[in-house]
Amino acid sequence: MKTQRSVTILLAGMLVISFAAGCSRDPNVRKQKYVESGISYFEEGKYREAAIQFQNALQVDGRDAEAHYRLGQCYLKLSIWNGAYQELTRVTDLQPDNLKARVDLGTLLLLGREFKRAQEQAELILRKDPNNVDGHILRAKAYAALGNSDSALQEMQEAIKLAPDRSSSYLTLAVIQSGAKQAAAAEESYKKAIQLDPKSASALSALGSFFQQQRRWSEAEQQFRRAMELEPKNPQPRMALTRLYLAQGLRVQAEQIVQQAKQALSDSPEGYRMLGEFYIGVGDLDKALTEYAALEREHSNDLQVKKSYAQILIIRDRLDEASRLTDEILKAHRNDGEGLILRGQLLNRQRRFNDAVQALTAALKSEPDNAPAHYHLGVAFNQLGNSERAESEWREAVRLRPGLVQAQEALAAAALRKGDFDQLNESAQQVISAQPGSPSGYILRATAKLARKDLPGAEADLKKAIELAPQNAVAYSRMGGLRLSQKRYVEAEKLFDQALERDPNFAEALQGLVDAYLLQQKQLPRALARVSQQIAQAPNNSAYYLLQGKLFLASKDLEKAEVALQKAVEADKNNLEAFALLGRVQVARGSLDKATASYERAVQDNPRDARSYVLLGMLEEGRGNWQKAQELYQKALQVEPDYPVAANNLAYILLEHGGNTDVALSLAQVARRGLPDAPSAADTLAWAYYQKGTYGLAIDLLKEAVQKAPQNPTYHYHLGLAYQKANNPTEAKAHLERALQIDPRGAHADGIRKALSELAGG
Repeated sequence: MKTQRSVTILLAGMLVISFAAGCSRDPNVRKQKYVESGISYFEEGKYREAAIQFQNALQVDGRDAEAHYRLGQCYLKLSIWNGAYQELTRVTDLQPDNLKARVDLGTLLLLGREFKRAQEQAELILRKDPNNVDGHILRAKAYAALGNSDSALQEMQEAIKLAPDRSSSYLTLAVIQSGAKQAAAAEESYKKAIQLDPKSASALSALGSFFQQQRRWSEAEQQFRRAMELEPKNPQPRMALTRLYLAQGLRVQAEQIVQQAKQALSDSPEGYRMLGEFYIGVGDLDKALTEYAALEREHSNDLQVKKSYAQILIIRDRLDEASRLTDEILKAHRNDGEGLILRGQLLNRQRRFNDAVQALTAALKSEPDNAPAHYHLGVAFNQLGNSERAESEWREAVRLRPGLVQAQEALAAAALRKGDFDQLNESAQQVISAQPGSPSGYILRATAKLARKDLPGAEADLKKAIELAPQNAVAYSRMGGLRLSQKRYVEAEKLFDQALERDPNFAEALQGLVDAYLLQQKQLPRALARVSQQIAQAPNNSAYYLLQGKLFLASKDLEKAEVALQKAVEADKNNLEAFALLGRVQVARGSLDKATASYERAVQDNPRDARSYVLLGMLEEGRGNWQKAQELYQKALQVEPDYPVAANNLAYILLEHGGNTDVALSLAQVARRGLPDAPSAADTLAWAYYQKGTYGLAIDLLKEAVQKAPQNPTYHYHLGLAYQKANNPTEAKAHLERALQIDPRGAHADGIRKALSELAGG
């Protein structure tokens, strides 16, 4: 009997195991478990974990519309717009009549400023269900965004007629009425929304924001405080009240609100992060750094805290600490977009620009609509010399997020370099719109006005910048530059001094002060004394030692210039301008070995910067060691394949020393593209065409080079030879004789005399 019972238990156990195994092999069961787990994570606010579970479900069944929809919702919560768009589009493909998905898709299109496509989604919804309230609301929002206020208002009236008790409909109506300049009607709609749902904190906050726009400060504060009372654990009303105080310049009161929020909402990530985010928002990085250091200790598993802390550390150049945090973020989520962007920023700071491009490109693969990633990728390309690609990335960044100030400022700087003052003004306007309380937009707009000789307009903008940020050194410095252009030297000096009082390390202001001294009375000794005085206040500023070195050089004191430039490169090993000038001073003093050592150090300290190899290459070329120079230019091009100076110099060496002419021609074309206005690049490309027998193209380029640099004997020599080959002896003789006249004992003197002899014999 005992044996029989054991057999029965064993068989029962096997049946249980078999049944369980059967269940585990059932794909529908596995899929449902993933979906249920994803829903659970989503309800807990763990959207990344939820997304992973829905992705697992879709690996089991890629046509499950519910899993696609829920994954799209996760992406919306995570602001992964492209992923949300793909998932919601897939839902509508699988279930064309899923109107809820179409509403979400239309809303997403509105966010992406695809207003016409959002309208098309609304119309499709309403064709299938003419009484769909959300469809009418979506079409109203699309009409409003397209500037058709009358149709938008009609649509909202229809939505309200269909569902008169929906508070949210009145909120949307109020926003549209406000945009249509119907302030009184908008106020009534806000109040109606609150009447329908008197316990809605969001409705009260919306009315508070409306009052804030009208500068009805006390009424706005009343609404925000009522919302806080209704939902004491909701951080949004507290954030709104903080912004209200900041808009009035009441920073102390604003700080008190976020400090209280940190205590009252200590169990909420949004709550305990609020104080740190406040300090970042007002630009107080010292307090932000202290706050996030404490938060990272207290909430070591909060990745958002790590990300914000790492960002501040990067800004403060505490790169080792930032790198540790970034590694922890990416260890938790290998393809985390924000983590990869942080890594890209770190690599940019470390001047590892090619590696930064790889990290940021990887971030954009998963989040192609991430505006900061495009911005930092643009920074990397700009540092690699690819200004066209850099601007393309910055334009994409501001297309995705017009208020991304860093990208607008980068575009403004690019516009300033190119003299594109329309773009500069446009970027300035965008910055002002995004941050009306910040001085940066007004400073940029003032720069555009200065370029257009609108001095009163520039002055008004700079005064506004100073009013907004009395401690901002840049505004004082730019006002100093304005006074300098007006030859009001005493006022200019005072303004530059005020800038330096606010930021003792602000090199632009010290340069402006030096310019004021030199332009006013050629006061070189006074300029040197002032630079020395500023160095005493900021002894680690490489730019100051570089400026001091230039002034000593101007005063013909090469020994002191060398000392100052040595200090410049010791203070900043990446200051290649200082390295370049130091080498030139050492050559001028007859210390070729010292110059070589300086440039070798530049290479050692900046192995990923093509310029360092070019500096040493040019020195070696000047010493007659063209083989070594050739190796260095090749290394520069390995670091940066399109670096025009390296391409130009390597091409010329190949042409002069029997190298491959086709390779030289290709390199010369790269140089010409990168240096379209440089006569040396025109000469090198012409010399390549000459050696290929294409004399007409060579002559056109050499005429350009001679026009830009009429005292360069080499350009005249090459042009003379090209005319000789083109059977134009008169022009050939004129340019060959001119070359000999400029430098009768130069490197090409024998070749010139030989060519002249051939012409005379002919």
